[in-house]
Amino acid sequence: MSKDKILITGANGQLGRVLASELRILHGKDNVLSTDISTVDILDNEPYEFLDIMNVTRLHEIVEEHKITQVYHMAAILSASGEFNPMKTWKVNLDGYLTILELAEKFQLDKLFFPSSIAVFGTTTPRENTSQHVPLMPSTVYGISKSSGELWSNYYHDRYGTDIRSVRYPGIIGYQSLPSGGTTDYAVEIYHAAVKSEEYVCFLAEETRLPMMYMPDAIRATIKLMQADKNNLNIRTSYNLSAMSFTPSEIAESIRKIIPDFKISYEPDHRQDIAASWIESIDDGMARRDWNWKEEYDLDAMSVDMIKNLRMQYSVGS
Repeated sequence: MSKDKILITGANGQLGRVLASELRILHGKDNVLSTDISTVDILDNEPYEFLDIMNVTRLHEIVEEHKITQVYHMAAILSASGEFNPMKTWKVNLDGYLTILELAEKFQLDKLFFPSSIAVFGTTTPRENTSQHVPLMPSTVYGISKSSGELWSNYYHDRYGTDIRSVRYPGIIGYQSLPSGGTTDYAVEIYHAAVKSEEYVCFLAEETRLPMMYMPDAIRATIKLMQADKNNLNIRTSYNLSAMSFTPSEIAESIRKIIPDFKISYEPDHRQDIAASWIESIDDGMARRDWNWKEEYDLDAMSVDMIKNLRMQYSVGS
């Protein structure tokens, strides 16, 4: 079994909880410590501690007590939620990350994972097939904090040799949990509504195209990058990452292949402005070259798996 001792921050989030389960399969239950600002451990009977990442003293104590060698820093306030409290979002997302970077340098951690996002791109970025190296002009505090985090990652790698690895996640879709304040949340909510035979009122316009990814691919990409030979990694800010791009109307049509009477209507809200500032598709050629990234799910394959698993959750027949 692995000798790595892994700390996950933000482990109760949409990505964090699934990542924790997969890492425990790979490294052993007792070698992965989940932490979050909730006193409730969503994954029962697994190693878990309450942790506010701004509590530097407790963070350092945990690393020493558990002999941590790797950190997956998943704690963050997401794009849509962040716009309601920009200063708090900056403090949690950027200042919180700086505490992790200082920790990694002080304790000479083997590896650190930092999740970035397509939110780092902005209205001046080419919207289609966006390349790895383009100017970043994010329009949300979430995107600003992530683009700043990318630069700090590169700085710590170049100055201190810290092995930091990162991907720019597209919208992540999974059945394991409800979304928690992101601009692409509709692509999760829509499946829940369809399985419950409810009409879905979408908060984005029907032709708003965004890059997306199914949860199993997102987890696989994260782990694959962390397992890659560091000598093959040429990006120390954050790798572009892609699987599919679609609009609300296209995901609705995919769902109707399985649930023909599914209905959707559109009432765009403040999240439409955020989505309109983002890219439509992304070029992840460097991830495919450097660490052999390749997605396994397209839109229809994701719809089949999402609906199958949600039907089991809701005890709904096919």
